[in-house]
Amino acid sequence: MIKIILAEDQVMVSGALVALLKLEGDIDVLGQAKNGKEALELCKQLQPDVVVTDIEMPIMTGLELAAEIAHLKLPSKVIVLTTFARAGFLKRAMASGVRGYMLKDAPAEDLAKAIRTVQGGGKAIAPELAMESWGGPQDPLSERERQVLRLAGTGSTSNEISKIMHLSEGTVRNYLSEAISKLNAKNRVEAFRMARDEGWL
Repeated sequence: MIKIILAEDQVMVSGALVALLKLEGDIDVLGQAKNGKEALELCKQLQPDVVVTDIEMPIMTGLELAAEIAHLKLPSKVIVLTTFARAGFLKRAMASGVRGYMLKDAPAEDLAKAIRTVQGGGKAIAPELAMESWGGPQDPLSERERQVLRLAGTGSTSNEISKIMHLSEGTVRNYLSEAISKLNAKNRVEAFRMARDEGWL
């Protein structure tokens, strides 16, 4: 029996996925989490074989969850299940230690097959993204620039970002300026949108 945890902040989606996976005789859903932090705690407690997670979630994203699972050397393998069919997200997911990247509009049997593949030591990538991941523009942002830009995109001021990240306001402005310059954007809002649309945030 393959033991899994599901991390998804949309209750209806989560419920539907659990119902579909319960139809598979060899998959057991041990628990559900509404954000990455809850999922990480469940991983520590229940030691699932596979974690199926969305990317965009409150408190801790799916990619941050995957990176933390790898950092803590937990045994769980991670599959991302998302609506983001972009090479940028796929590349970041793979860099975070993710073993599978599937799209939410795929048939339920594809997800079950991906879970079995990943549990068996393989990788499972949505076919429409497998080829695309080799092309497309490379992410020019550093991790710090990405963090600052993500906060700027929520409307936080440089002063607020400096307090959240424990950096000086000048350092925050430098990171923002670098990100804007690298993306050839007019301002921080446009830089945030461009980076988000490429899947770099």
